[in-house]
Amino acid sequence: MNNWVFEVSKRFSRVDRKGRSAATSRLASIGICFGVMSLIVVMSIMNGFQMSFIDSILEISSYHIRAADLNQNEEISLIDLCDSTQDILSVTPFYEAQTLITGSNDKESAGIIRAIDPSVYETDEGFRKEIHMRTGKFNIHEKGSIVLGATLAKNLGVRTGDEVNLLVLSGGSDVDLFSGERRFIVKGTFSCGYTEINSSYCFVNLEDAAEHFGKDAKKNWGIKIKNPYNDVHFCAFFNKVYSGSEAKFQTWRDYNKSFFGALRIEKNMLLFMVALIFVVVAINIYNGMRRLVFERKREIALFSALGATHSKIMSIFVMRGFSIGLTGAGFGLLLGILISLNTKAVFMFAADFMYYSQYFFTLIFNPSALQYVSENSMYLVYANIPARIFVSEVIMIFIFGLVSPLIACMAASRNVLKFTATEVLHNE
Repeated sequence: MNNWVFEVSKRFSRVDRKGRSAATSRLASIGICFGVMSLIVVMSIMNGFQMSFIDSILEISSYHIRAADLNQNEEISLIDLCDSTQDILSVTPFYEAQTLITGSNDKESAGIIRAIDPSVYETDEGFRKEIHMRTGKFNIHEKGSIVLGATLAKNLGVRTGDEVNLLVLSGGSDVDLFSGERRFIVKGTFSCGYTEINSSYCFVNLEDAAEHFGKDAKKNWGIKIKNPYNDVHFCAFFNKVYSGSEAKFQTWRDYNKSFFGALRIEKNMLLFMVALIFVVVAINIYNGMRRLVFERKREIALFSALGATHSKIMSIFVMRGFSIGLTGAGFGLLLGILISLNTKAVFMFAADFMYYSQYFFTLIFNPSALQYVSENSMYLVYANIPARIFVSEVIMIFIFGLVSPLIACMAASRNVLKFTATEVLHNE
């Protein structure tokens, strides 16, 4: 692009800052800024909200890859294969069954009981990170020990040290469906980022599983890899190694397909709704740029008469759109990241602001109702959601904020093709 195009665009921009187009340009930049900022903050909070579910499910419930229907020789080879592969973190055997648990005062609740190696809590860093012990310890080394989800323990009315009974237990043909003899001592209660796990999961050791789950209980293997998003690659690798056998491998995407699909739809719809800000801003930029092009029709005709091509003349106004987009998207990017990194402080400030505002107006207009003024507890819930910033999403939002005014300016500047020196001089 020739230097004269840049100089003319800069000249027009400097003049327009003092003219009627100044408000349009500033409002457009502000609109782009708030659009980029809102998208980054909303997506970061949504990521934190959803990833708290996903992390808990992957590390506690589904693992990254599940293996089932392995014979004894295949189990040994799987352990050796995972130990020798650098990108595989762990491989763990487990049993799982459905149960109806009874607690104190004959309270009962349905649950999922999982039998695991007692050392998992010490050796599996991801598991230990997601399991937050509320009472007691994650200690299932002794026979007859059990660790309950915090909500499940509350529903049963039990605490650490109390006794629970697995009244109903699914299992093989040699397992009694109903029994009053499957008694366990509660060693601790835990919570994680997913309510469903808190309200239904409990853990026992493999020795208890061998005694109570029956000989026909299905043994599964949970495999964790360094990058959970390489699950498809590793699943294909395992299927290739064990091709011809009855072994089955399943990724966390397949195991939780419906749930993760719902989360993806929710995120995409929210992204679409917030992205409408850019559509409104682009329309305003388009209308403002059309007026600017019309106001500059004399200069446009003069440039055309001096031999400037239409593409060069259009570039003058496209650079204006680039300037608007870069300014707005740049400030929006900085504000969005700043707010996302300090969401707790922002929500607590909003909580205080709403409380004192409500208190102030209630004091003026209805002092007798001051006793009913209280802080909104939902702000505390929002403040405890850890925002997560994904670089790829931030870059995409920034580019979208930069491109939308460019497209609007390109569409509006097409009007330059309609002006000729003859028409302009005739109108003058």
